[in-house]
Amino acid sequence: QVQLVESGGGLVQPGGSLRLSCAASGFTLGTYAVGWFRQVPGKEREAMSCTTTWDNSIFYLDVGKGRFTISRDNAKNTVYLQMNSLKPEDTATYYCARTETKGCPGSGQPSSFQTWGQGTQVTVSS
Repeated sequence: QVQLVESGGGLVQPGGSLRLSCAASGFTLGTYAVGWFRQVPGKEREAMSCTTTWDNSIFYLDVGKGRFTISRDNAKNTVYLQMNSLKPEDTATYYCARTETKGCPGSGQPSSFQTWGQGTQVTVSS
């Protein structure tokens, strides 16, 4: 069964850090591009970043640049999102998703990603 499972979310104070994990099962993660998204209730899901199979990364939103880093460990079949200097506005449910391609979609539209995890909640609050 093809599955993605996110973990690592939680409550963190402003300025703190979290590392989210996206563990894949049922397929080899290294052969697909994988993205991280986030969603706040009442708003559309927005693409944060994506990593290609050759381990290049792109950012779809400027908010994560310089603070967030996407990476992959193909041996562990896992993609990570390291989030530093977290702000209250980073509070959201974070999702990982797989494309059917090796490269990342240029637009970051959720419809460009076919397999999704269930999400992990990140709350940034003092």
